Amino acid sequence: MLPAAKGDIVTVQYTGTLSNGEIFDESPEDRPLQFVIGKKEVIPGFEEAVIGMVTGEKRTVTIPAVQAYGEKLPQRIEEIDRARLPEAIAPRVGDRLEIVGHDNSRRIVEVVAVSDQTLTLDGNHPLAGRDLTFDIAMVEVVKQPKLF
Repeated sequence: MLPAAKGDIVTVQYTGTLSNGEIFDESPEDRPLQFVIGKKEVIPGFEEAVIGMVTGEKRTVTIPAVQAYGEKLPQRIEEIDRARLPEAIAPRVGDRLEIVGHDNSRRIVEVVAVSDQTLTLDGNHPLAGRDLTFDIAMVEVVKQPKLF
């Protein structure tokens, strides 16, 4: 068995947990995650964690925020006037809204505070600023021919 390396197609089962033990994501038993190492299809720390693994190997890794979804950036938190929203919308803390920018780009934000006049919206990824722990089981490593 050859270890997983850049360019290989890997198939893994995984469970992702937060520092309090809460599961935030896991691969379905019947549909493991498949990706190509080096194509940036998963967070950088996860990609690094599978390098060197062989079929059948299991590993637990903790990925720091900077190698996961990044640090929580204050510039992605903004307060807006509630008057900008349609009257039919009654946002609550925890709601996720789709915002359309001036250039018609779309992004998802989370409502983190609500007052009579304003909403505070957080455009950071929900897992930004959090270290993530993954239990990873390598299901298969498919070696790819090197093209260089």
